Amino acid sequence: MILPSASSAALALSVAATLAYALPAAASARMNRRGIRNALLIAWALHGLALAWGLFGQTPQFGFAPALSVTAWLALTVYGVESRLFPQLRALGALAGLGAASVVIAWLFPGAPLHRQASPWLPLHWALGIASYGMFAAAVFHAWLMRRAEKQMRLAAQQDSGVPLLTLERLTFRFVTAGFVLLSATLLAGWWFSETLYGVGKAWKWDHKTIFSVLSWIAFAVLLVGRAQLGWRGLKAVRMLYFGSALLLLAYVGSRFVLEVFLGRAT
Repeated sequence: MILPSASSAALALSVAATLAYALPAAASARMNRRGIRNALLIAWALHGLALAWGLFGQTPQFGFAPALSVTAWLALTVYGVESRLFPQLRALGALAGLGAASVVIAWLFPGAPLHRQASPWLPLHWALGIASYGMFAAAVFHAWLMRRAEKQMRLAAQQDSGVPLLTLERLTFRFVTAGFVLLSATLLAGWWFSETLYGVGKAWKWDHKTIFSVLSWIAFAVLLVGRAQLGWRGLKAVRMLYFGSALLLLAYVGSRFVLEVFLGRAT
């Protein structure tokens, strides 16, 4: 296990963000919607500052936990924008808990030091990959809301998501499509510009990260084609989304988790 070596500033930001998330997560039933939204906004800002410090502070670091934390932060960003368009969407407590957990994990496992890269374009390549993680995380979250709404309809219970089922389905596949485009761009850049991005002699390799990334791309492609041509909906589509997301999670986060936690290597 790699013990945290964060500075006092990183620790203060992480603690502040975790506490800010914990308030709406623990007291969502007793707070009004405006209070929860304001608390989440403060937590989201503190979370962003903690991420920025980890990436651009005195000793920049990155690994599986910061990647998860950035993914959660992007999902919360998407939700913040989306809640303006769909004010009836209700999932604030669950998202607050997700945000708090991601901040704590990122502080416990800060990852490896970021050294000077072979190309100034490499951060853009990373940004595309992390953005695809964020879009698929938003898709998975909406798919979960969709499945919950379906179960409540079968039980003749009131839906607590606040958004009609068909709207949730459309939103889910919009995020899948956006994530698929970003993942395609990430893989294309990694294949076509591999030596430019990583340095001479570091061409495209079929390692575990590449294999899982390509397998996830195939799974999402099958999902989108199945929905467009075969009308896949409901449980079949959601299962394929979960399967593709699990493969994508294994591609970078899974490999880094094994290196950092089980093998105790940050590089």
